[in-house]
Amino acid sequence: MARMPSTSTVKLIVYEVLQFAFLCVPIFVVLERFASLMRAVRSGDTTAYWLVVAVSIAYVTTVTLFVWAPLKFFILKSRRFFTDITNWRPVTLAYVLLSTLPCFAILLASSKVQVDTGNFFDVFTELPVSLVLFALICVDIVERIRPYRLRGQADGLDSDFELSGPVLTHLEQVSSVSAQLPQVNGGENGAAVSPEVRSMSASGRWRAMDGYNMSRTSSTAYLYSSRSHSGSPRIFWARDPRHELFLDTFLFWLDTVEMVRVGGVREVFYSAWIFPVYILAFISTLRVVVAPNSPLLASLGVLSQDLPFLVVRISLVVVFGYVTPLLYVMKNLLVCLTFVYFMLLTKLKVFSRGSMF
Repeated sequence: MARMPSTSTVKLIVYEVLQFAFLCVPIFVVLERFASLMRAVRSGDTTAYWLVVAVSIAYVTTVTLFVWAPLKFFILKSRRFFTDITNWRPVTLAYVLLSTLPCFAILLASSKVQVDTGNFFDVFTELPVSLVLFALICVDIVERIRPYRLRGQADGLDSDFELSGPVLTHLEQVSSVSAQLPQVNGGENGAAVSPEVRSMSASGRWRAMDGYNMSRTSSTAYLYSSRSHSGSPRIFWARDPRHELFLDTFLFWLDTVEMVRVGGVREVFYSAWIFPVYILAFISTLRVVVAPNSPLLASLGVLSQDLPFLVVRISLVVVFGYVTPLLYVMKNLLVCLTFVYFMLLTKLKVFSRGSMF
């Protein structure tokens, strides 16, 4: 009887198939759309169409055989080496260079071809936003969800929200050590206590008081943290890092998605502004190479996304009007200002004085 593969093996196969599909599908779709554009520009010439299709197949085959497959094989064979890498992710770097970069380059070439020929057929509105970036987001999710189990509770899941109520019912006051010391020379008043006993009494009293205060503090914190939610369904108080991972990943890319969406506006797509839009959007996608918990991500996000996006968005509003929402302009501005203030200005001595607000 054949042995069934383990769940970890099945999960690994599913992850690898998904990542390979997200690598190939955007390239095939974007190049096929570009091939259709070339056929329309050349007045129905099918030679250019099939030539572009053949180039796409050759590119995906070459990348798979000589880059993607060897990289995956090396990672699987050297897991111990790659587990020590905590600040960057080689798989996402390879994906951005092999899939996202060619797709953005084809979109720029499409704009250039139509502007040069004077025939405007396609602005590729939904491809960069809905397909290219969606594939990038999915690859990011796959890389981030690998350490978690797909069934049952996740490792390290906070179970405070699953508690039905406090278990501790009452607190007892702990008497001090001095109250328990034997009386010397017939009473409390005027008792001649030796320095050794007085020292033991004082130290014991402080230890007892510290223990009582710590017990009281921890018990109070426990009472506040383990609240009872009997009046509402427990599912509304539950938290799972796997669900939050999907939400955080999509929120992480919303600014880049909006910038690429501006590139799909007809006035922007057929102008020279399409080049800084897509170039800066690609530079912002390089943030996916940095690990989510890396301290480098904050400064990299400001330098590669918020600051250049702020300059480009203000310029686009001045030239084309409100092609981008002012909400994102204010977001980029506030992120840049708060980064400079909290990361740089608050480190100065003049901002560290207690008399200032």
